[in-house]
Amino acid sequence: MEKQFVDFLSSELKLQKNVGQEHIHHMNITFGEARRAVSQYQKEAEKCNTATQTCEQAREQAEALTRREEKITSLWERCARQLGWEGE
Repeated sequence: MEKQFVDFLSSELKLQKNVGQEHIHHMNITFGEARRAVSQYQKEAEKCNTATQTCEQAREQAEALTRREEKITSLWERCARQLGWEGE
């Protein structure tokens, strides 16, 4: 009976070892997939940041041009009023 008990414990330990190895294998696969997903998200975030930066630069340039045009328009309007133009 003692031999059966030892065999049973031995069998149980092998089973637990196998289950543990399968669990580690599954975790390694999951970890690899997670790393790939994180890498992809980081690449997409970098693209998004670059695009946002480009849009922000374009907006700033447009605002600067608009201010410049407003100054020029104001100058021309002032000159026109000095010459007798009566606008709206």
